[in-house]
Amino acid sequence: MKIGVIAIQGNVAEHNDALKRTLDERSEPGEIVLIRHSGLVPDCDAIVLPGGESTTLARLIWKEGIATEIRDAAMSGVPVLGTCAGLVLLAKHGDGGVARTKQRLLGIMDIEIKRNAFGRQYDSFEASIDISGIGEAFPAVFIRAPAIVRCGSEVSALARIGDYVVAAQQGGVLALAFHPEMVPDTRVHQYFMGMI
Repeated sequence: MKIGVIAIQGNVAEHNDALKRTLDERSEPGEIVLIRHSGLVPDCDAIVLPGGESTTLARLIWKEGIATEIRDAAMSGVPVLGTCAGLVLLAKHGDGGVARTKQRLLGIMDIEIKRNAFGRQYDSFEASIDISGIGEAFPAVFIRAPAIVRCGSEVSALARIGDYVVAAQQGGVLALAFHPEMVPDTRVHQYFMGMI
């Protein structure tokens, strides 16, 4: 099992550590590949798009030729996990902030997102949420978090906070508004590895 983590910017080390812990817990062999340029995605069995600054991430993955490889992988059934900024990049439809910055999305999931849905950096919080198919009382960390405001017919909403969807899945693509890599609980990463 080879899992690629897009390592241009964001919570790369945290996802790397969480994936390694999860492999250890599963007693499965696996390799984590940090992807900074094109040519590596096609050899991966799964891809992780970490949290970070979505405008910067978008610009760099398109510039480096990684974006097209991620889209091709997802369309061919390779599982993709996007967290926080990664969720934004997976979306087909953005908000005014996406339009204003001319942010180019991957368009992999039929979702509409709202960047910074819960406020700015100082509005960051942790909430215990129930995630369908993953488990109850997951300690979700929200940092300048986006949210999903509309899901297409092929998208399953897995968790909500108020009117916002904060976890969703469309086929082999899993999108989360929070940071599962920042807590010891590996249930999200276990679920993702089960998709491979």
